[in-house]
Amino acid sequence: MVSSAAVTVSDYLNELQEDKRPVMLALRASIQKNIPKGFQECMQYGMISYVVPHSLYPAGYHCDSRQPLPFLSLAAQKNHIAIYHMGIYADPQLLSWFQEAFATRYPYKLDMGKSCMRFKKPDQVPVDLIGELASKMSPKDWISLYEGQLKKKK
Repeated sequence: MVSSAAVTVSDYLNELQEDKRPVMLALRASIQKNIPKGFQECMQYGMISYVVPHSLYPAGYHCDSRQPLPFLSLAAQKNHIAIYHMGIYADPQLLSWFQEAFATRYPYKLDMGKSCMRFKKPDQVPVDLIGELASKMSPKDWISLYEGQLKKKK
């Protein structure tokens, strides 16, 4: 699956390839167990996403204010599992923590872009570490960091 038209998270999970469903379910469970209160799970941009809802941040996402503020997303792509974490993109200290934690816990190389981590083998997805990462930033922290980044761009 490259892009999903699923409307609900359940629909998304039901349409996954059999080899990717277990790890996606495990990731979702780990995130739900660890993510601070206030984030909301939904489908956004064809992925399972955890967002700051408009009830907490009425301005929404600057690219499309009708969308809630994105924070963390999961996608089962054709050749990999993708995890997008906007906090890593915006917070160099969080990025450094994650890269160091990954390197000390896993023997394989981290395939990472600015906010995207890619895992070609489902058994190499660091489920517990992603849950830990999800716990590191509250909605209030994310809003503050996000607004600070927007001000820098102006």
